[in-house]
Amino acid sequence: MSLYPNDPQHIEAIVSAVVTEDESLISYGIPLPNTDQPGYSNIYRNKYSPDKLLETIHPSLDTFAATFKHSVAAHGDKLCFGSLDPSTNTYQYETYKQIDNRRKNFAAGMFYVLKNNKFQPSPEVQQKIQNHGKTDEESFIVSLFSHNRKEWCITDVACSTYSILNTALYDTLGPKTSEYILSTTKSPIIVCSGDKLRSLIDLKLTYPTELVNLTTLVSMDDFDSSLIGEGEKAGLAVHAFHQVEIFGKINPVDEVPPTPQTPYSISFTSGTTGANPKGVILSHKNGVASLVFCLTKNNSRYNQDKIGDNPTNYYSFLPLAHIYERMNINFALLRGFKIGFPSTTNPANFLTDVQVIKPHGLLLVPRVLTKIESTLKSQTIHNSEKPVLQYLFKKLVDYKVKEQSKHDGARGESFFYDKLSGLIRKKLGFDNVISIGCGSAPISPDTIKFLKAILSVGISQGYGLTESFAGICSTPSFDSNPGSCGPPSVTCEVRVREIPEMNYHINDEGGPRGELQLRGPQIFSGYYKNAEETAKALDKDGWFSTGDVAKIDELGRIHIIDRVKNFFKLAQGEYISPEKIENIYLSCFPLLSQIFVHGDSLQTYLVAIVGIEPESIKGWIKKNFGDSVNDKDILDYMNNPKVKTVFVKAMNKSVDPLLHGFEKVHNVLFDFEPLKLSDDVITPTMKVKRPIAKRFFSKQLEALYEEGSLIRSEKL
Repeated sequence: MSLYPNDPQHIEAIVSAVVTEDESLISYGIPLPNTDQPGYSNIYRNKYSPDKLLETIHPSLDTFAATFKHSVAAHGDKLCFGSLDPSTNTYQYETYKQIDNRRKNFAAGMFYVLKNNKFQPSPEVQQKIQNHGKTDEESFIVSLFSHNRKEWCITDVACSTYSILNTALYDTLGPKTSEYILSTTKSPIIVCSGDKLRSLIDLKLTYPTELVNLTTLVSMDDFDSSLIGEGEKAGLAVHAFHQVEIFGKINPVDEVPPTPQTPYSISFTSGTTGANPKGVILSHKNGVASLVFCLTKNNSRYNQDKIGDNPTNYYSFLPLAHIYERMNINFALLRGFKIGFPSTTNPANFLTDVQVIKPHGLLLVPRVLTKIESTLKSQTIHNSEKPVLQYLFKKLVDYKVKEQSKHDGARGESFFYDKLSGLIRKKLGFDNVISIGCGSAPISPDTIKFLKAILSVGISQGYGLTESFAGICSTPSFDSNPGSCGPPSVTCEVRVREIPEMNYHINDEGGPRGELQLRGPQIFSGYYKNAEETAKALDKDGWFSTGDVAKIDELGRIHIIDRVKNFFKLAQGEYISPEKIENIYLSCFPLLSQIFVHGDSLQTYLVAIVGIEPESIKGWIKKNFGDSVNDKDILDYMNNPKVKTVFVKAMNKSVDPLLHGFEKVHNVLFDFEPLKLSDDVITPTMKVKRPIAKRFFSKQLEALYEEGSLIRSEKL
């Protein structure tokens, strides 16, 4: 007889009560006494569970396969995945039971088309396909390549319940990096959206030897039948997704349940150096631990706001190719949420989709929130054309910011102002939204304060990496002093390694500073076929060195302040940490949406490429120069040296207490979005690829130095 009853409703009650409704219980980190070593701080854990790190929600839910099967048992008749039906302009959903049936058929169908393919991969890969589940041999690898949609997730769940390892490609990688991933993993099959078929056939034709193992393409969409013949010329069998499901229904295959140690996915990270990406091996154990993190952060919010047993809507907006959204979607599945996918591949349709799906929670990145901020400010506190509205919203924001800063958890409730906030939320489609999570890049505390105030919605800032299966810390949703990333979660312990050469020490005023190191069940086991990089990242005691420089404050909360390797020397001998400088400017000067700081060993000062938002900058121009400027003229106006000088002085004044004079920028070039994924100057998580960005902007940077310092005569 089991000590742990496995009745779905019993387990569901446990899942719903991972923590109490009091979010403050998990909002602090504490140092463990006597755990410091020379050069290292004490180890910090979450105050909620200082004696142990939590790994699972319930002993029976130890893999993603188990969590999904639980969801089917507990929520089978609830709506699961939905997509837009263009003919009716409404979202059509399938239930958890229907999705469960489809993933069984699709998994069996994949085995059928791989085993009965006239194009054969290498004997090594074919043996893995033939013997899957019969031996302990490592799984073959399924590749996914599409925007967010239900077929992506059906494939992912099919893989996890049959112990098939998968990986993902994405557009910003480019064909050469896609070839590298496919050849390294020896992936025999790609499940893709229809618009990728032609490029994948061309990729196989371009690299026939390197991609000898790639034999099968499965299209999530209907496609021109001529592509079947084109695929055959390249040695590829091309199938439709629904066709593979039919094959599987006729030829069922027994499931192959994974263990916690079974690899779940290889997530390739696009690093900041421009080198080939590293494949992070993530196990089911890592993934389940990430769900514990999500539950401790989210249950209190949903319980507190009394959603209870009502349907909870989720919008899967961030790319599923990245681990952040993989964590989010598995959490949504565990909780039985109703999950809607984007109506198009264009992220500009975000608000259009939100207005239909009406999500209760949103997981976003800073660039989305800053665009919302810019739009709302132009319509409210900067709306000089409607002075009454402008006055009311200024009063609302001032009141809310003041009240919400009094203590953690303070919402600043006001009957009148809450009604006013409700009108804004309804206009955006945020009627149901009770919390917003933000991660992947720094965000200005002022942006968080403004959005929390005007929307009357909690916003959490978090931190995590691919190697930690996304989030390992997150702030309280109503943080009184935004700026940190919150305490370590109940699944992870942290410490910092001091870096004397960068002037970061464990006894620094305000808390220990140094390279952040992580350990716990969320942390990856190594990089795929890359022992050298694995040895650099993981030490013998299991500590993962993140490469991020952090400060841990008196509340045990983590502040990311720099990168370990990102520093260079100016002509006068001063060392510069550009990422630290960029983060401080973005935090202190909300008019900046992007910034790339550059210095040269032959120069004595810094210059920068900066991004601005049209709506926000028009208000600044009006305030400082009294001019009204059209969108098409903004960049010419702002790049005038006289205007730039005023702007740079304001930038530098905002960071006065935090940066030395030699760390401040002397000249800038403006653009609306200078740092684009399509130009390969940033990673998908918005980190600057410095060597590539330096080359890409070489002419602009040279021109800035030729123009000279705008503020050389100023005392910095």
